[in-house]
Amino acid sequence: MAVSAGETLPAPIYHDWIKQTGTPILDGIGATEMLHIFITNRLDDHRPSCTGKPVTGYEARIVDDEMNDVPHGTVGKLAVRGPTGCRYLADKRQQKYVVDGWNITGDAFYQDEEGYFHFAARNDDMIVSAGYNIAGPEVEAALLAHPAVKECAVIGAPSEERGQIVEAFVVLNDGFQQDEECQQMLQDFVKQTIAPYKYPRSIRFIEALPKTTTGKVQRFRLSQEHYPSAGSPCINVNSTSINSTKTSSTNVCPSKQ
Repeated sequence: MAVSAGETLPAPIYHDWIKQTGTPILDGIGATEMLHIFITNRLDDHRPSCTGKPVTGYEARIVDDEMNDVPHGTVGKLAVRGPTGCRYLADKRQQKYVVDGWNITGDAFYQDEEGYFHFAARNDDMIVSAGYNIAGPEVEAALLAHPAVKECAVIGAPSEERGQIVEAFVVLNDGFQQDEECQQMLQDFVKQTIAPYKYPRSIRFIEALPKTTTGKVQRFRLSQEHYPSAGSPCINVNSTSINSTKTSSTNVCPSKQ
């Protein structure tokens, strides 16, 4: 048995793990402020693209900005309470993190009709493109299902026309070329896998994704490197433009499709 934490577990990795090992891998979520994992899959009840159900003793809800429950299938804010967790924060975070005894974790989730919770994105990582809310992890999971993709990370890139567009940073497997043909192939694949409007309009090929020492992808570094006007200092992360064989940090033009 294995336990996945720190990043949401994409369905392709879930399936590959079980195929290779014959044992389950259980995704779950906890938080420093909660001092404990509070939603998880179980040995006898686990499924792909699913965080599971609340741990015994904990309650979880999906709410809107006014703390009203949202309908099943609707993405909202995850609110949790239980035997552990914050009751008070002695700074300005108190106004947003602890609401009526519930801890607002900063994660966007939805709950299905069977009561299972599904991660969408961090609240501040949701991509809003032409009025559509797009969860980066869903796009990442679609890309990872393609044999060309070894690793990937998705961010929201600024766009005058759409507000933001979905931009993917992709590490390719051996045998695939960093060119426009590969870009088109991946874009078409995502369109066929999830809702077409969620496809990455911009793809950057990159040799390696920036990560923490524990292996967690640092998407904020990709934003800092390529869109420093957001106000964060740049950290050098090399990527290759789809229109060039040169390694650079020059912005790639979004697809017009």
